[in-house]
Amino acid sequence: MIFRLEEDSILFPDPRLAEEDGLLAVGGDLRIERLLQAYALGIFPWYSEETPILWYAPHDRFVLHPQEVKVSKSMCKILEQNLFDISYNKAFEQVIRHCANIERKDQEGTWIVDEMQEAYIELHREGYAHSVEVWQQGELVGGLYGVLVGKVFCGESMFSRVSNASKAALIYLCRSFDLELIDCQIYSAHLASMGAKLIYSTVFYNLLSKQEYIPNGLQKLFRYS
Repeated sequence: MIFRLEEDSILFPDPRLAEEDGLLAVGGDLRIERLLQAYALGIFPWYSEETPILWYAPHDRFVLHPQEVKVSKSMCKILEQNLFDISYNKAFEQVIRHCANIERKDQEGTWIVDEMQEAYIELHREGYAHSVEVWQQGELVGGLYGVLVGKVFCGESMFSRVSNASKAALIYLCRSFDLELIDCQIYSAHLASMGAKLIYSTVFYNLLSKQEYIPNGLQKLFRYS
């Protein structure tokens, strides 16, 4: 059963009632209050310009424990050579625009539509959405963004304009912040190679239930501040 969200309410159905493919609900909007309610429950929007807003809650969750991130020998050498400068929350809008516009294999168009971009930029301004940026000779060449729920970073998308830039962003996220978990949402071979794995959604929901939103929380979780 797919639920239709009420326009005047930000309440969501139980995420455990999602369809086999993870689709839970349709409709609503991307106002800040609704997005915060969604992420606190393990629900995220994923749709295109041809569809209404679709909300997903996969039964198996693809996650990465930061302390278990796998860094290959070749990637270690790249990091040791300091080929990249890495920052966070310095260029959120640029990161999300690049994530939306970068060409991806076997994918036409983007699910990060204009409406989605503006909603997450507003979340960032309010201190709930965060980015990691990778620079090379002053040019933005990679990065990622997501929503922080307590110590759980709910990753939304990443991009790379040069080899290994997105890997560098993810490794930085794992090593530089006191995070308990990174939610990668759905399986990808790229992230699996870096240590991400599937867990039961009930385990994920249990962890989320213990988290509380902290505006500008990524700064407070920075290990070296």
